[in-house]
Parts: sequence; C-alpha cells; structure tokens
Amino acid sequence: DGLKDQDGKPLHYDKVYTIGEFDLYIPKDENGNYKEYDTALESYGDTTEVMRGLIPSHIVFNGKKGALTGAGALTAKVGETVLFIHSTANRDTRPHLIGGHGDFVWPTGKFHTPPDVDQETWFIPGGAAGAAYYTFLQPGVYAYV
Repeated sequence: DGLKDQDGKPLHYDKVYTIGEFDLYIPKDENGNYKEYDTALESYGDTTEVMRGLIPSHIVFNGKKGALTGAGALTAKVGETVLFIHSTANRDTRPHLIGGHGDFVWPTGKFHTPPDVDQETWFIPGGAAGAAYYTFLQPGVYAYV
C-alpha cells in the first residue's frame, strides 16, 4: 500500500537514498601509523586482533571517508521529498539532517507502524535499519550526520 503517515494517509517521495554506517578496524604499527597490506588475507590476523578490542578505527558512511560529499553528495531540489534509509551493522546510531529533520521517521524500519513525526534526531538500534522522510523547503547545504 506504500508509505502512510500516522493517520493512514499516503506519503509520496521523489527520491530514496540508502546510507550504510560501517565500523572499520584498521591495524596500526608500533609508531601508531596505519598498516598497509598487499592483500586482505595478509591483513587477516592483525585485523582480527584489532576487532577483538571492539573499538573501530573509523566509522564511515557507505564504506569510505567522504562517501556522502563531493561527487557522492545526496542531492535534492526545493520541494522534493527524500526518503533516507539508514542501516547500521554493529552499534546504535542517531542520524540527524543538519538544516532539516525527519518529517516522518520509522526508527526501526517497520513501515507498517505509524511513523514518529518531526524528529530532529532519530535512534536506530545496532543491527537495524531506520528511515526518515523529509521535504526540502529551502535551498542550501544540508549535512547528514
């Protein structure tokens, strides 16, 4: 039946963006510099050891630093409505659209439940995916953090 607001009225959107939040565990050498390996297999032992500490060296969107900037920027025009789908594998997260908000938010990605409304920041539990729906009302640069 498509997306619905809290009163059961249909919601339409112009674009959908998916954002994956990832933890990376990159080993360091004895001087604190990140190590480089010729193959993933060569890095396996060191990487596994870093992962056991459960403290990521980097937390990135869509697999790399700067993935949502420059050529990878998520764009929308004034008046367009965007559905942001955000997934996280390991830890709880709290996405926020600086300059905007979630007009409607499904924090656990359950579209058959009524959405939360007007959320500045939304909580997504680790291992889950959530979604936020926003209509851009003004031109400008918005940061998704």
